[in-house]
Amino acid sequence: MSIIKTISQPQYIKDSEQLEEVMSRPTPAVVEAMGEMTGDLLILGVGGKMGPTLAKLAKRAIDESGSSKRVIGVSRFSAPDLRADLNQAGIETIVCDLLNEAELQALPDVPNTVFMAGRKFGSTGNEPLTWAMNTYMPGRVAEKYRNSRIVVFSTGNVYPLTPISHGGATETHLVEPIGEYAQSCLGRERVFEHAANQFGTPLAILRLNYAIDLRYGILMDIADKVYSEKVVDVTMGVVNVIWQGDANAVVLRSLMHCQNPPIVLNLTGPEIISIRWLATRFGEIFGKVPIFEGTEADTALLNNAARCHQLFGYPRISLEQMVQWVGHWVEIGGMTLGKPTKFEVRDGKF
Repeated sequence: MSIIKTISQPQYIKDSEQLEEVMSRPTPAVVEAMGEMTGDLLILGVGGKMGPTLAKLAKRAIDESGSSKRVIGVSRFSAPDLRADLNQAGIETIVCDLLNEAELQALPDVPNTVFMAGRKFGSTGNEPLTWAMNTYMPGRVAEKYRNSRIVVFSTGNVYPLTPISHGGATETHLVEPIGEYAQSCLGRERVFEHAANQFGTPLAILRLNYAIDLRYGILMDIADKVYSEKVVDVTMGVVNVIWQGDANAVVLRSLMHCQNPPIVLNLTGPEIISIRWLATRFGEIFGKVPIFEGTEADTALLNNAARCHQLFGYPRISLEQMVQWVGHWVEIGGMTLGKPTKFEVRDGKF
């Protein structure tokens, strides 16, 4: 009889240090994937919201697998404390502006790459930089790492708003991005696909909606509004979410599924979640009555991740666990990144 290792979760999370530890705990499947991975791992854009915990997860899984492969994180590192934190965790770091051709070409060649660099917030009003970051620069990276396996971060924003009754867009749904941010993200996918066609590069493209950390994310956005007695807009009536630790686990395991032609996977949780229900649930936790505005639309930005769940299984962290963690975090005044998701936006202007 095989024994499945279970990982116990805390009832609540008290601070960022514990949060990082919880999100970077590798499952046996991640340890196995990192053990099977041939060669070192390069993470481009490691300084973003998900990058640090992804790098730490990879490093811990490699260590537990008994191998000595390197994890290398690349970023501009505008926050120097982050670089020191990653170095302390055993992750090598390189300061690099990926839009600088000389700096890009000076990066080490590695057989495994996760591409997570990009731009969303502030896209409206500075569209040229958004396109440079989300489409031009990925093309340069795709050529530089044409001999690597590459997992490419994308977004469910490449899909149009779909009827809620349809259960979310699958990977075969027509892409029809709304607004220049989403259009530039589709451009990112297309230039990587072009590289795959031209060079035979094995790729996995992951369309994410939406990662949940306690310091940012849709649940934090809604919980903060309820706790602060601010209005909750319910026009975008429903959403998908996934715990960031579970999303990162899929990212690393996807390295073993890179292929040519590229595999495209929606990455999110299984539920279609009502914004009104979330606000009401947080109201119960805080002892407050949510203030709503708007009327739920018949369409929403939704992903159907059934294919991803078939490959990797369902996320380990349940929706209710995330709600309880976020509720407690808000009550204790846990630190936040100050980066709202803007999930309410329906016209693509971020």
